[in-house]
Amino acid sequence: MNACDESVAAATERTRAARPSPPPAAEAPQQPLTESSSLEGSSLDYWLLSRLRSLMGNPPVEFAVRSGARVGPGVATPVARVTFAGRATLASILADPWLRFGDAYSDGRVAIEGDLVSLLETIYHASGMGGGTRASLLRRAAGALRRQHLNSLAASRDNIHHHYDIGNDFYALWLGSTMAYTCAYYPTPAATLDEAQFAKMDHVCRKLRLNAGESVVEAGCGWGTLALHMARHYGVRVRAFNISHQQIVYARERAAREGLAARVEYVEDDYRNIAGSYDAFVSVGMLEHVGPANYTALGHIAYRCLGGRGRGLIHSIGRNHPATLQPWIEKRIFPGAYPPSLGEMMRIFEPWNLSILDVENLRLHYAQTLRQWLGLYEAASGRVREMFDEKFVRMWRLYLAGSVAAFTTGTLQLFQVLFAPGENNDIAWTRAHLYTR
Repeated sequence: MNACDESVAAATERTRAARPSPPPAAEAPQQPLTESSSLEGSSLDYWLLSRLRSLMGNPPVEFAVRSGARVGPGVATPVARVTFAGRATLASILADPWLRFGDAYSDGRVAIEGDLVSLLETIYHASGMGGGTRASLLRRAAGALRRQHLNSLAASRDNIHHHYDIGNDFYALWLGSTMAYTCAYYPTPAATLDEAQFAKMDHVCRKLRLNAGESVVEAGCGWGTLALHMARHYGVRVRAFNISHQQIVYARERAAREGLAARVEYVEDDYRNIAGSYDAFVSVGMLEHVGPANYTALGHIAYRCLGGRGRGLIHSIGRNHPATLQPWIEKRIFPGAYPPSLGEMMRIFEPWNLSILDVENLRLHYAQTLRQWLGLYEAASGRVREMFDEKFVRMWRLYLAGSVAAFTTGTLQLFQVLFAPGENNDIAWTRAHLYTR
């Protein structure tokens, strides 16, 4: 999450630049689109294309099949062209576009001419995914039929393993030197990725008003960067919990290498097993994996840890109203993930009389973070292909580009919620501590 130097900036610009036909190498499938072209120009293909475009809200995008049939926005210049391998691919996507489009793109059965992020932003806006109330009956019905993941202890471990334990070397290619895999905080739009991640960690610590000698518990610590930052720059002692084995091993090695092992303890265990008393409770980027059914239990853990004093902060992807995660991302990338609304997050706080002190929305900061990750990812795509395969490269390109679009269109939000036990009067009088130290 490395700073964007000139070479990465150039890679990012190439990613976002509109591209003429034929599709560029970065977007080309590993194998040519292969379905039969014997039904060239058929009225059925045209109907299928028109139907799919209608379901997407008739965006200013041209849809085509390789055999020749195409539909578009008329005289308007299309944002992009989406070409499907053939009728079978098109019919499959039409049955469940929010899931199967991602699969077809990953498999190379969909080619895109134009900027992928701009295409997805356009479709999100047109389809109502960008925060409006409009949603197709097909999408709602398909979502209702999907199995909802229950984040039990065993299921949570499996879900985390699926996403985070695919290799530290992979994430190191595009997260930057901090290895922070959560929204950064940009003091200025020109800040580099590493600068913004450092600023995010400092922003969190200032909100918590950490003081030397205090104790902090962190629920879900990723590769351990925030815990190290708190110990090094604020003089606190940290116990950090995580169920990703590879992340814990990395974090412990880094703490030892940086001489902070005596001040930071990394615990390979579930947040539900946190015990002890602390001055501060913090969780950055874990709530998305908790699930609404477990919010009250998480709140009880925070309440018990703080013991009527101290402060807490939860940083999470969220929504303006309750909705499930985009189906393809939930199934292929982030199983079990759920971004809550602020109303749903209140299930954490209300049962335990935890007072909300501050709420900040960093939505555009996450969009910028993702743009920089995507630029680094594209620059390293050749190495990613060597580590995995072309399908994996395309899957993660679509995931990162789609996430940029989700935040720029308001489909997703990024909430930081500061809280304290209701009886605690040792709270900030103003917000001056956020900006001076």
